[in-house]
This record gives sequence, structure tokens and C-alpha cells, in this order.
Amino acid sequence: MSEDLSTGADTDEVTLGRIETEVALLMRFGEATRRRTGAEHRVLDRAAYVILRHLADAGPQNISALATRLNLDGSTVTRQVSAMQRDGLIVREPDPHDGRGMVVSPTPAGLQRMAAVQAARTRLYGDILAGWAAEDRDTLAEMLRRLNEALEHRPRP
Repeated sequence: MSEDLSTGADTDEVTLGRIETEVALLMRFGEATRRRTGAEHRVLDRAAYVILRHLADAGPQNISALATRLNLDGSTVTRQVSAMQRDGLIVREPDPHDGRGMVVSPTPAGLQRMAAVQAARTRLYGDILAGWAAEDRDTLAEMLRRLNEALEHRPRP
């Protein structure tokens, strides 16, 4: 029986190694693809795109909520938001629930640029996955959602 457990552990180790390799390659190919594609993919940097996507979905947020959601340090988000404000992508307004605080919201220009990048990326993935069955695309989307959820909820040191 211990041989079966050992084989299972070895198989799991191999599988986890494959996952690590595939995620590393996904990140590398994703970045290379972004750099080689049209200008519409680059009208926003990655950080601004993710922040705008979150604000579009969740509504106005304070810096602390953004930092928590994006698993980033508050000072990092503050710098990113300041740059986005200078670029006219977001606005800061008093927090309606706490007059002492501020919340950030996307501007129409920010939402327009985010939508352009999202549409370009959707077309790109449509082209890349054109030969995949709809069920396989659905499975990939669900597995990526689960991976991101697990990463988001992973205990922080």
C-alpha cells in the first residue's frame, strides 16, 4: 500500500511541476504577445488596466480596498492611482461613507481605453482559441477563474 501512496505523491509532484512550468510559460507568452500586438493593447499599462477593470466591476473604491483586492501594497496602488489621475483615467472624490477618506472612480476616458484594450484582448484570444471546442474554452475559463480565486485567497505571510 505504501507504494501506491508513494506513486501518488510522485505523480502529484510531477503534475505540480508541470503546472509551475505552464504558468511560467503562460506569463512569458502573454507578455510577449502583448508587446507584439497592435497599439490598442498598449493604450494602458497592465496595472492601469487591472485597476480600471476592477473599478468598472466593483464601483468606486478607496486605496486600501483596491490594494487588498489586487494583493498589492497600499503605497504601490497610491503611486499607480496618482499616475492614472494625471493621465485622466480616474478621479478621486470624497468617500460618501466616510467624509475623511477618498475613493477613486474611472473617468469616461479611462473606461473607454479599458474597453478598447478588453475588446482587443478578447479578439486576440478568440483568434488564438479559434480551433478549440466551445466546451474546452469554457473549461479553460473556469479553471483560470479557480486558479485566480485560489491565488487571491492564499494566506499572506
